[in-house]
Amino acid sequence: MIFEDLPTTPTSGELIDKAFSRASRAGRAQGGLDAQQSMLQTAANIISDNLENVVTAWPDFEYEDDVHPFYYELADAIVDVDRLRQSLSEVMWASRKAREIHEEYQPRLRKTDVDTARKHRKQAFARLADIVEQVDDELLYINEARNDLRDLPEIDPEEPTIVVAGYPNVGKSSFVNDVTRARGETASYPFTTKGVGVGHFEGADLTADSERTGRSAMHDHIRHQIVDTPGLLDRKPDERNEIESQAVSAVEHLADCLLVLLDPSGECGYPLESQLELRDAIEAQFGDVPVLTVANKADRADHWTDDVSGEADYEMSIETGENVEAVLEAAVDAIDYEPTLPFEEETG
Repeated sequence: MIFEDLPTTPTSGELIDKAFSRASRAGRAQGGLDAQQSMLQTAANIISDNLENVVTAWPDFEYEDDVHPFYYELADAIVDVDRLRQSLSEVMWASRKAREIHEEYQPRLRKTDVDTARKHRKQAFARLADIVEQVDDELLYINEARNDLRDLPEIDPEEPTIVVAGYPNVGKSSFVNDVTRARGETASYPFTTKGVGVGHFEGADLTADSERTGRSAMHDHIRHQIVDTPGLLDRKPDERNEIESQAVSAVEHLADCLLVLLDPSGECGYPLESQLELRDAIEAQFGDVPVLTVANKADRADHWTDDVSGEADYEMSIETGENVEAVLEAAVDAIDYEPTLPFEEETG
């Protein structure tokens, strides 16, 4: 995950203390003019290099090769990418400015007496400290952004992905947990009060007849990703706040197939009519992504208050396991992911 290894960003005070303490040790190792020059070079290098490293540790948000649109939208929903980029730009400016101060003062320390050189070096130190203090707010914001982003769950936007949607209590999380080997992979996002569930499975995990589906042995080893997004795709677009809407935009870049779960019994607390309206709104928003409508709780069909014939593509019961793998297989077939094959030499 592109944000996982971001280093801690130092505060201005920490960076200044580090630079000047190292400079003091460098000065004690020498004497006369050499000591003053070494102190200035050490302090300037530490400040410039550390500030530059803060910036280069981050991916370049301007290029899709560095940041997939999914992660861009996700980061923007959480931390405000424009503000982050501005902060990174200010820190890079400070890095360059530290080098300019070194280049300006170093010649003054060469052909003069020690007392004058010490005076110039102290002036340079004061200016270096001032430059770092000017970007204190930016350093703090960058570190806050790092803390907000680094613990996001591992979601690979290049993996074929099934997104599960529907009103609360229709069985979304139970379905994700049931069909994935890694249970409970959840993390709390700032834009939702519940954890976003992420699981994975391979084609070989499906027990359905491969001859019926036409799956090859190669497809059995394709890993699919399945995502449950409570707090995002469980209500209509006009009921989402701005941050939630942007998070859904991120999911749009991720989804290769949508499963919309229904509860025809109404036990979830929402009438079927409302559930179908949500399905239609999601289908419209996600454009060309295939959408499968699945009526859950088939084991309680005698309690269904509404007829789902003509609306549901599948009926299943997570409670009993009825048709669960058939639904998952249908989603895999709808994605129809073709892996990139290794290079094969052309024959005669």
